[in-house]
Amino acid sequence: MKDKKIKRIPYGLANYELLVHQNCYYVDKTIFLPAVEKAGNYLFFIRPRRFGKSLFLSVME
Repeated sequence: MKDKKIKRIPYGLANYELLVHQNCYYVDKTIFLPAVEKAGNYLFFIRPRRFGKSLFLSVME
């Protein structure tokens, strides 16, 4: 087996740039951006803690 750097699960990371630089796994959810943009001025994300809400917003920046 080649010497590979093992990717880690990004528990607690809410910054997309940091996630990329630390070689973490990332599930791309940008397919949902058009729905978020159409939703209007206020959007209420109802998801459990540590479920990627802040990370999703960081990707939008």
